[in-house]
Amino acid sequence: MHIVLNNALAATQAYRGAAQIALSQRLAANPIDSEQRAAHGFAWVATTVAALEATLDWYEAGRDSNPLDAKIATLAFAESIGQLTGGLPMGQNEIFRPADLGLGAAARVLAKACTDLLDVDHATARAEVAAALAEGHWPSEALHDADLDAIRDQYRRFTDAAIIPYAHGWHLANALIPDATVQAMADLGTFGVCIPEQYGGLGLGKLVMCIVTEELSRGWIGTGSLGTRSEIAGELIAQGGTEAQKAEWLPKIASGEILPTAVFTEPDVGSNLGSLQTRARRESDHWIIDGAKNWITHAARSDLMTLLARTVPDAKGYAGLSMLLVPKPRGTETDPFPADGMTGSEIEVLGYRGMREYALQFEGLTAPADALLGGEEGQGFKQLMRTFEGARIQTAARAVGVARRALELGLDYALTRRQFGKAIVHFPRVSDKLAMSLVDFVMARELSYAAARAKDSGKRCDIEAGMAKLLGARAAWSNADAALQIHGGNGYALEYEISRVLCDARILNIFEGAAEIQAQVIARGLTGGRN
Repeated sequence: MHIVLNNALAATQAYRGAAQIALSQRLAANPIDSEQRAAHGFAWVATTVAALEATLDWYEAGRDSNPLDAKIATLAFAESIGQLTGGLPMGQNEIFRPADLGLGAAARVLAKACTDLLDVDHATARAEVAAALAEGHWPSEALHDADLDAIRDQYRRFTDAAIIPYAHGWHLANALIPDATVQAMADLGTFGVCIPEQYGGLGLGKLVMCIVTEELSRGWIGTGSLGTRSEIAGELIAQGGTEAQKAEWLPKIASGEILPTAVFTEPDVGSNLGSLQTRARRESDHWIIDGAKNWITHAARSDLMTLLARTVPDAKGYAGLSMLLVPKPRGTETDPFPADGMTGSEIEVLGYRGMREYALQFEGLTAPADALLGGEEGQGFKQLMRTFEGARIQTAARAVGVARRALELGLDYALTRRQFGKAIVHFPRVSDKLAMSLVDFVMARELSYAAARAKDSGKRCDIEAGMAKLLGARAAWSNADAALQIHGGNGYALEYEISRVLCDARILNIFEGAAEIQAQVIARGLTGGRN
């Protein structure tokens, strides 16, 4: 199987190269926006091949240590190549086909090179994978590093004991993550994973961040996402702050004493941050902020806002944006926004609860004179862009955790639900869903780890981060949808946890850059496409 998979990978890499050439030729004559379908289809092709590369690396790193791994890798390659040559889903009703980019001949070459995988009925392999799951066997997850494996074990035990038993109740009550749980997460070092040791953090890399986020999100996406607030703020300040700002804020963020929130997006702005309208002006010994922000997570209970505002009104687009570190009093249930000059209203949402979403209004909110990140105006967008890679890798890790929890719930239900005299796990349409959910989970997990390793190596990895988020979000949604289908009508009942997981999974394809934005970033980055 080792030889078969390596040959298949080489064939998919050649197909990706043909797709890149075909798209580059189109973009030489046309703007990328007029070729979105072709460009985004290529992005999905490139992402699929990258996932196969990561999956093969995973398989070879532990080859022969777990017999389940070979079956997972084989199914991953067979299904992915089938999609590459036949139709690759970009969305529920958007299928990218080879002919969309003039790749019919290249697809036939790929199919011919991979007949050992495509001209096989893999029903037996899927059944064996599902049977192994039913017996409690999972594919390898060791990271071949005792410290990393210990961190995963620590956070898995914490999640099993402190989050999973309570998360659904918190969700149904639209409750904030309890203070005791936040403190317990802080005690584990959750909020300082990537903050340098000299400022009270653990000084670890993005791969560790992935492991921590994945395990917490397996319990509840809210707890997994809470660390994102500190990750973004910590990276902004560590990379762009003055020494005084680092000394003031980073130790408090790392310890959990300060809970930050990201205040970037505005009504009707979406991904076009260059059109932000919130203003901040300097007056003697303070800043005055006016404007509106939307979809601000954890705004009430936070203590510090990293706020993107226009401080140079005459500068167009991104050039006039600056990042401000704006302290605020922590709100309560009865008075969520006690700061003068700041009001807010909750946005009720389907899922992704535990921190709550808000629309905020600023009318004369003041911030200290030293609030300007780095002490330099007009750098806000650049400072924010430097955090996008880490944020998207962490979002991919959240998706991986959600994907695993969906699979766990589908499996548990299939083992206990009996119809026609036997557990439904024994029906092929159920076991197939479980097997392929496991395949999707492994591929998404390994791609997120690959992106994290790229980031830890110090290289620019916006493409790798975009790919990890793109695939992870799809895996989370498809796994949740499959698990709910396994539950049947019960899955639609609020009392069942899978109803929450489905709602939580849906947001992953939207925030931190929607799937379409990720595909655009990937395609432009790999081809240098025109705007």
